[in-house]
Formats: sequence, C-alpha cells, structure tokens
Amino acid sequence: MSTEVSPNASGQSVKAAGTKPSSPEKMSRESVTIISTLLVATFVVILNETIMNVALQRLMVELQVDAPTVQWLSTGFMLTMAVVIPTTGFILQSLSTRAVFMLAMGLFAGGTALAAVAPGFELLLLARIVQAGGTAIMLPLLMTTILTLVPLAKRGAVMGNVSIAISVAPAMGPTVSGLILEHFTWRFMFVFVLPVALAALAIGAKYLTNIGEVEKTKLDALSVVLTVPAFGGLVYGLSQIGGGHGGQAGPGAVAITALVIGVVGLTAFVLRQVRLQKAEAPLLDLRAFKFRMFTVSVLLMVVAMMALFGGVILLPLYLQEIRGLGSLETGLALLPGGLAMGLLGPVIGRLFDKVGPLPLTITGSILMVLALWQFSMLDAGTSVAWIVTLHVGLSFGLALLFTPAFTTGLNPLPPHLYSHGSAIMSTTQQVAGAAGTALLVSIFAVVSATSGLVAGMSAAFLTATVIALAAVVLSAMMRKTEGAAPGHAPGH
Repeated sequence: MSTEVSPNASGQSVKAAGTKPSSPEKMSRESVTIISTLLVATFVVILNETIMNVALQRLMVELQVDAPTVQWLSTGFMLTMAVVIPTTGFILQSLSTRAVFMLAMGLFAGGTALAAVAPGFELLLLARIVQAGGTAIMLPLLMTTILTLVPLAKRGAVMGNVSIAISVAPAMGPTVSGLILEHFTWRFMFVFVLPVALAALAIGAKYLTNIGEVEKTKLDALSVVLTVPAFGGLVYGLSQIGGGHGGQAGPGAVAITALVIGVVGLTAFVLRQVRLQKAEAPLLDLRAFKFRMFTVSVLLMVVAMMALFGGVILLPLYLQEIRGLGSLETGLALLPGGLAMGLLGPVIGRLFDKVGPLPLTITGSILMVLALWQFSMLDAGTSVAWIVTLHVGLSFGLALLFTPAFTTGLNPLPPHLYSHGSAIMSTTQQVAGAAGTALLVSIFAVVSATSGLVAGMSAAFLTATVIALAAVVLSAMMRKTEGAAPGHAPGH
C-alpha cells in the first residue's frame, strides 16, 4: 500500500494511506470517503438551520411564550454560529480532522437529542445553542479538508458538491418542517433528524482517518472574548433590525446599541489579530486578504449572500402576506429554486475546472440582477408559476457565483491559511446574510407602513437589485488562480 504526502491545513505533511504517489489528477478512495462523510454531515446540520422558521408560530402556542421570546430559537442559533465560526481556524489547526468531526457531530447530535425531549422553552433554547456550536464547525472543516485532499484540477467539481449542502439544505428546511408539522408535533423535527446525525457520527467514527498532525498553537483568550461583542453584536443588531417584518418601521435603540458594540468590538478584534500576526498566533489569520482573488471572492460572496438571504426572507413574506399562501405551500413554491441551485452545483464545478471563473460569474451576476429586478415588479396578481420561474432563475445565477467564488478565493492560499480562509468565508457569509435580511426587511417595513405591502416589497427588491449590480463589477475582476506552495507569497 503506497502513501501520498500532501500539506494539511496547518502546512504540515499529511499521510493518506491507500493513495497512489504523485497522481495529481486522482483522489484516493479514502479521500472520497472522508469528503463524502463530511458532505452528508454538513447537509444535515445546515438543513437544521432553517427547519425552525416555519415552526415558531406553533411553538409560541405550545410552549406559551410570546413572539420576541420564541424568536430567540433562531437568534440564539445565529449568534452562536457568529461567535464560534471565527475560532474554527484555531480549532482546525489544533485538533485532527477526526477529532474536529467528532466534536462537531457530537455537539450537533447531543443538541438534537436534547431538543427532541426538551420539556420547555429554556432547555429547547439551550439545545439549539449546542446544535449551533456543532453546525459552526462543519462547513469550515469540509472546505479545509477539500483544499487539503483534492488535487487542484478537480477542486471546482468537488467544491460544486458543497453547494448542495449550502443551498439545497436551507431551501428544503421550511418544506421539510412544513410537512412534519402537518402530521406530527414539533418534536419530530428533531426526532427525524437525530437518526441521520447519529448515522453520520457512526460512519465518521468508523471510516474517518486523521489527515494531519495537530499543531501546538497558542489560543489567545482576548481574541476569543472579542468575538462575542464583535460578531455577536453585529449579527444580533442586524437580526433585531430585520426581525420586525411588518411591525417596526425602523431600528430600535437595542439594535443600534448592539451594532455600535459590534463595530467597536470588530475594530478591536481586527487590531488584535494584526498585532498577533507578528507572533504567528492570531485566532483568525487576516493575511489571507493579502491575496487579491481571495478578497474579490469574499466581497462577491457577501453580495451574493445578501441577495440569497434577502430573497429567502422577502419571498415567503410576499407569498404569505400578499398572496395568502400557507407555510407548506410557500415552502413547496421555493423548493424548485433550492433544488436547482444544489443540483447544478457539481455541473458548474466541472465547468469551472475547464473554463475558469470569469464566464460563470459574469453570467451568474447578470442573471441575479435580472431576477431581482423582475421580483421588484411583482404585484398582488402575479402568477405563482412566474414567481417560481424567477426564483429558479435567481437560484441558477447564485449557483454560477458560489462555486467559482469559493474555489477561486481559496485556491491561491498557502496550506497554513486554508483553515483561516475557510473560517473567514464562513464568518462573512453569516454577517452578510444577517445584513441583507436586516436592510431589505427594514425597507419593506418602512415603505409598507406608508404605501402598502406591494410597494414595500417592490422597494426592497429594487434595493436588492442595486446591491446585486456590485456583483457584476466584482465578477468582471475574477481570474483563474493556481494553488500556492506552503511558503508562497501573495501575488494573485
């Protein structure tokens, strides 16, 4: 049995048994098993992220809590994600792949089991926070592992599979929970997920091998503390602005205070990381931004996530409040778009490997702008079939952006920045999603209060269209990137 040596996320050598030496185009069976296991686990944990949204109304009645209280089941989950993700760069360097996976899926499965039997709101909230801790680690772990194990020529195709997890899973969440709530109690949202989580944990425990040796990295306690006001403050403030739907017409004092704390905390966090770079011990290594294509790709992801999350929030509002559809019908209407985005991911990934990012991102960003512009022209009589068609078009555009952005951004990084680059991308996704939701829902609320729901929806989607124009400019800047050697200096 031969052995292949490749760099791990920490820049060290990795021994993967059963692979052929110096075969840059071929992945070993062991590598395929590792990535497939992580992909299934990531799909399950991300599906869980949106599964609660449809159930909040039911939980208010059954747990006897008010709307602001029950909203914490979503807000608490988001806050935990926002605080944990920036630490994943350190976690991935300090623990082996197997240990990180067992930690992530152990937390997720434990949180899911606790949620299924939770007697009241407090324990259910704790269960969601535990789940979020596991969820936050999975996507950076998956991306770092792909960068470590997959040959450069095949990265696009494999990264395309990641879009199945990040787009189909959240799109299916409301549909799955709608179907479950139609026939079972809310506990079955967790009862049905638990066996899949436990199966993924068991498969990982049996088949996952360590793809790297751990590196002794010093944890900076102050940086960890600063993640709470920095990322927690930003996401909480933005979620408070975006949580008002039709009720509040603008940000309240709590939201503004949280945002100010977030901005101050983020400034302190960034300054701390820059200072720690000299000692080679930052919690989140910001030197990834010295690579031009990484920076452009992160900005493109921010714009795309704002459009995606805005659409995910605004379209259900339109379908339910203006068209009068039920939660299950709404979930089914949005399902084709999510499925299209995920199923196209692997195809787009293979195309990326052949033609590079530019043709794909230009086409995707133009499609996104056109779809959002058409959404701004919806009225109370627009056919649901046309809305589904537009949503599929928007999803297709986003699919053309996500895989090239992930792969082009992460490719030029040297191996010791893999885990940090993955963590930065995941963190910016969370903040951008919260920002997109807050901005568009606030515009919808303000305009609806004076001019009606249709006018509010139109104004919000028109704003999303203007934001999406930035994606066209960023897409034009995308260039094919090559992989970097461990000591490679920024030059892309």
